[in-house]
Amino acid sequence: MLAIAFAATGLRARGSVVDIIAVTSARDVKLVRSVMAYGVVQYLLKPFTFAAFRDKLERYADYREQLLGSDRSAAQQDVDRALGALRSSAGGPVPKGLSGDTLTAVVDRLRGESPAGLSANEVSAELGIARVTARRYLEHLAERGLVERKSRYGRAGRPEHSYLWRDSGM
Repeated sequence: MLAIAFAATGLRARGSVVDIIAVTSARDVKLVRSVMAYGVVQYLLKPFTFAAFRDKLERYADYREQLLGSDRSAAQQDVDRALGALRSSAGGPVPKGLSGDTLTAVVDRLRGESPAGLSANEVSAELGIARVTARRYLEHLAERGLVERKSRYGRAGRPEHSYLWRDSGM
């Protein structure tokens, strides 16, 4: 991530004004804010799906077309619409059948959890959603590599899956 800041500083020092799309595993909020100040217009965290990558590129293309593709003066709504094209995505497209708001609630709950993680039953009870719904969201996050899935043993019957948010190492 420091390489992005260093490269951006060098570009700015030479008078080059280019947009930067950061593709990185750096998740530190202070660092994210810092590189945004250097001209990063899109920030894509590893690991990511091809759909999330495509989404970022398409949004950037929309931004360029809306704001920079016109010879006329921009009105406030033109600027707002162009910036909205960059910012309206929440981690890439949400798969069909999943809600962005519910996904955010599940992520927020997992991020504040203890080292033991949470089961689909626990997420279901805490968020007031069906267990099968909670599991669908948790499995989606596991497939994207954002949570670690472990089996909990100790009770009669099948083991229960525990989902733990991965804060670092990505």
